[in-house]
Amino acid sequence: MTSSPAKLTARQNELLEYLRTYQRQEGVMPSTRDIQRHFGFSSQTAAMSHLRALEKKGVIQRHSHKARAVVFPADLERAEIVDIPVYGSIAAGYAEMQEQQSDSSISLDVNTLGLRRDSRAFALKVRGESMIGANICDGDVVILEASEPRPRDIVAALIDGETTLKRLVFKEGRPYLQAENPNFPDLIPAAELIIQGVMRTLIRQVG
Repeated sequence: MTSSPAKLTARQNELLEYLRTYQRQEGVMPSTRDIQRHFGFSSQTAAMSHLRALEKKGVIQRHSHKARAVVFPADLERAEIVDIPVYGSIAAGYAEMQEQQSDSSISLDVNTLGLRRDSRAFALKVRGESMIGANICDGDVVILEASEPRPRDIVAALIDGETTLKRLVFKEGRPYLQAENPNFPDLIPAAELIIQGVMRTLIRQVG
């Protein structure tokens, strides 16, 4: 019989919700600097202390040798594995012609992805550095869901017949695609903008 996690303080509940929301929106866990800034802590050490407190209460697990390596044990206990098709690669740079053909798949649990069981999810390998400001690097694999996007979502998009990975933004009600790297321009559709998928998380191979 496993013991239930200890009761959380109001601040600990706020931090736990922040971790879940940040992971869902950005695809990775926040850094200790992100946590420090969000909550106004005096230092990154203070942010780390709060993470350790959550770990002691059993609501998160951390890997001591990997940055941002945080998982939720409650999700792992009820994980359901799904196969996500990998449709080649996508430009995180300038938009380019790209045909989507599934050439492999990866197995992940739906709770880590934050997906419904019946969702239409797929994966793409990132090429380019236009999204490094959102911590999306060349070689990462992004997991996307075919769903209705919201403003500021990171999306795989077909813009005037070419595909790219960018942030969806609106100006005066009109959509365009924003890079997260000042060396790359924003992309304004001349005729067509079709959102193919909304990013839910990413996978990064280290070393």
